[in-house]
Amino acid sequence: MRFFILCLLLVLNLSASVYQKNCLSCHNKLPIKIDKFFYRYLLKYSSAIETKYAMKLYLQNPKKENSILNPALLNRFGVKKKTTLSEKDLKKAIDEYWDKYKIFGKLK
Repeated sequence: MRFFILCLLLVLNLSASVYQKNCLSCHNKLPIKIDKFFYRYLLKYSSAIETKYAMKLYLQNPKKENSILNPALLNRFGVKKKTTLSEKDLKKAIDEYWDKYKIFGKLK
């Protein structure tokens, strides 16, 4: 039975996307849900290209100056650590994040 559970967990982990494994695993532990970050990026940058570019820049080189968090949240949570994802995996994660929360084409 343990072997079956271990195999099942392994299969589930292998099928998880880069976004699920590397972003949600930490963000789901925060009191602020990950969609709130998306909306802050969208308000500041508005287009898909600019938003994705800003996210990429921040994740590769996180600083207070390029964060979208307000000062109170930055003081509480600090600046995140630099991503260890490859360029390809970071693009995949950002694209999946964008596709999940984008509002374009979803409003009726």
